[in-house]
Amino acid sequence: MPTKTVLVAGATGLVGHAAMQHFAGLPDTEVIAVSRRKPAETFGARFIPLDLQDRARAAEVIGGLKSVTHVVYAALYEKPGLVEGWRADDQIAINDRMLRNLLDPLLGAAKGLRHVSLLQGTKAYGSHVRAMRYPAREGRDEARDIPNFYWAQEDYLRDVQRGRDWAFSIFRPVLIVGFSLGAAMNLVPAIGVYAAMLKERGEPLHFPGGPARVSQAIDAGLLARAMAWAGDAPGARNEAFNVANGDVFAWPHVWPALAKAFGMAPGEDRSLSLAAEIAPREDVWQSIVAKHKLTAPDLKSLVGLSFEYADYQMGYGRTTPAPAAFSSTIKLMQAGFTEVMDTEAMFLAAIRAFQSRRLLPSP
Repeated sequence: MPTKTVLVAGATGLVGHAAMQHFAGLPDTEVIAVSRRKPAETFGARFIPLDLQDRARAAEVIGGLKSVTHVVYAALYEKPGLVEGWRADDQIAINDRMLRNLLDPLLGAAKGLRHVSLLQGTKAYGSHVRAMRYPAREGRDEARDIPNFYWAQEDYLRDVQRGRDWAFSIFRPVLIVGFSLGAAMNLVPAIGVYAAMLKERGEPLHFPGGPARVSQAIDAGLLARAMAWAGDAPGARNEAFNVANGDVFAWPHVWPALAKAFGMAPGEDRSLSLAAEIAPREDVWQSIVAKHKLTAPDLKSLVGLSFEYADYQMGYGRTTPAPAAFSSTIKLMQAGFTEVMDTEAMFLAAIRAFQSRRLLPSP
């Protein structure tokens, strides 16, 4: 019998996919995955289709999961257009309800619950609206004056945990990179499709964004391992943690390595909206799929809203650099999680993951 049962909510996303893979590889661990769509891979997890906006269905499904000991909550609702919805009242309300729809029945059913991992990000420090304080620190620099579903979810979580034996940990990455299909914020397939279209025209990999911005990133697998650590670490109980690979990067500076991974030379700085110029080119993409005998689906199913996210992250349309996104990870390291990763190597590994599955052309 497994000694740990991990419920992964949002199993088709970057974090959910990585969490399924990591926890499924641990001994004596059962993994249950829920999401609206079935993940491309489940790694042996028991998958249950579930839309967390459906409260009645969630109560029926989650209320029967009595063996759950750990939760990785990575479910997310994003509005079309992505960035414009980040401060919208309905986006906040829906994400708040989704967490409640999962935890309300689970707390009544899973008497052995030990830990909940909740995903946030540096929007907790207002990075999407104004310059962050550098480096942003947990418990000191939160931007609660800016509308954000993080606060609704966190306040609820703290309220229902009060007086209980189980604990929670909150994670705040800047940019997550890894493998998933149709995710809202996964840059690798967005950049990969753009690269494939340029390569078909015999062009180098032009940089479509704006001026260099200093930022951080984290590998999705590394984040999953941090969540696994927090599930049993006394120093992680009821704490929020910034989490990152451990270095910083700027897009123009990693661009040559990305170009090489696609079998291309780096090109010029040519400002281009991937959402406006690449996302509509389904016919071009299908010709690439056929030519290279790819297993890739249509652009929407492969890239999701990530063309919009790529424009935002790479600074399309900006004439001056966006404010740096840089948060301190000292608290996490002092609590006991010290694993790091080279960010350039992370990007290359993520690109290879798509290429090896024949979702993007190999170099």
